[in-house]
Amino acid sequence: MGKNILHITNGNALTDYLLELDFTDDILTWQEMLCEGPTIPAIASDEFFELRTEFLKSSYDIEVNTDELKSELSKLDSAEDYSEINLWFEYDLFCHINLIGVINLLHQKKINKPLYLICSGRVEGEKNLKGLGELNPEQLKSHYNNKILLTQEDIDLCIALWRTYCGTDHNILKPYIVRPSSFKYMTNCLKAHLKRFPHQKSGLSVLEDNILRLVRDNQINSHHHLLGYSLNYQGYYGFGDTQMKRIIDKLSIFLDVTDKDIKLNRKGHEALLRQHNFATEMGNDMTYGGVERLEFQFSVEQNKLVKTIINGN
Repeated sequence: MGKNILHITNGNALTDYLLELDFTDDILTWQEMLCEGPTIPAIASDEFFELRTEFLKSSYDIEVNTDELKSELSKLDSAEDYSEINLWFEYDLFCHINLIGVINLLHQKKINKPLYLICSGRVEGEKNLKGLGELNPEQLKSHYNNKILLTQEDIDLCIALWRTYCGTDHNILKPYIVRPSSFKYMTNCLKAHLKRFPHQKSGLSVLEDNILRLVRDNQINSHHHLLGYSLNYQGYYGFGDTQMKRIIDKLSIFLDVTDKDIKLNRKGHEALLRQHNFATEMGNDMTYGGVERLEFQFSVEQNKLVKTIINGN
């Protein structure tokens, strides 16, 4: 491998893995979760850092070391030294929102270098989708050797998606669901994103609905047990422990918890039967980019987001 390559990874775990495999090129570790909380188009601006720092502190009690983040991103100030940039991101929504953010940052910094994508997901001979850190060394190196050169159309797509995500109308994302690109999992991620909004009848997102079904259909012994199930059966979201714990906490109004098990209560069964809209009562007021979650609901009949009608239930 040449010494003028920059790798941008999706987190510390993958960076450590690449170092173990003797990748000697420069590595920039991306340490954000742009799929949750407010965002603005100008990534790495002072306003952006302030917005994200406040969100991560208020929602997750995470103290952001802004100086450390800026130091890591300063590696892009020497972009002219690199012959190519490799983007290591996975198949899920968590990674894809970060990915479009990173590509926009490169665009905003006017960095015009060949961009290659190394994206995990379906692996030959494996039943389940795999994250990059779940690949064995041979599989990971195979992914690297088969990396995909992004076209200008791919880059333009990411620029448009990021601007839309930071905007106030996420229905504009819908046409991009069917647009061909080098991002083979983008369609799944965009669909998953729209279904993060409350269902028009139950007020539950697809993920919240799925967690309640896991409780209904399985013997769940504890919150830790439920967390494990939820992480393993979340589809294309890619959320970590911290995010999933927050979602489960918001679902507490539907659960009867004892020392021995967790069961659905009456409200839980009503929610799954879609007999009542619980969005306001749950109070999951997360912001996605430029949109507050509770301002919209997902209409299955219209296959789009519709404005929430206050006191409409």
